[in-house]
Amino acid sequence: MLQLIETICYENGTFHRISLHEDRMNRTRRHFHGVCAPIFLSQSLEVPQDLKYEKVRCRVTYSGVIENIEYEPYTLKKIESLKLVEGNAIDYSFKYKNRDSLNRLLDDRGSQDEILIVRNGLITDTSFTNIIFLQNGYWYTPALPLLPGTRRTEYLFNRKVFPRNIRPEELKYYEEARLINAMLSMKDSGPIQIKNIY
Repeated sequence: MLQLIETICYENGTFHRISLHEDRMNRTRRHFHGVCAPIFLSQSLEVPQDLKYEKVRCRVTYSGVIENIEYEPYTLKKIESLKLVEGNAIDYSFKYKNRDSLNRLLDDRGSQDEILIVRNGLITDTSFTNIIFLQNGYWYTPALPLLPGTRRTEYLFNRKVFPRNIRPEELKYYEEARLINAMLSMKDSGPIQIKNIY
């Protein structure tokens, strides 16, 4: 059976953006499994006592039902350079547990820390994050990401970032980039200089 995942951030005693994770998870269950009865993650998640005061990465594996929940301390991954790679055929519109297609692209990163996937001429995501770009005091994110993340959704709703089609040849018009995902906020992410996107 097709397995999917949700990655949820626990910090300062709280699971963050839990309703957005629930919405995405339940939409995905309906799409693939025809399951209508919602799952309420808030009733299923409980951080182990020894991790209560840490920043924790909670990984929920599910199909029609929750199959496994893992908790681990979060370690920030330092990313300072990106390599543009073409992924026209890639489909990661759902958060699949199987990441083989992303990993194959990641193998092409060479000496860079991470990849930045271009699909049909437009910048999308890295292998594990959405991306935002700074221009004249405003942050922009690709309008057509591979996977719309929950933090991206929150930032768009709160007008901290704005959607825009961004082509590789337009990167020179931006000042810096930052990576965002469930675990990684705009503030947590270190700046990536545009000159370090190859």
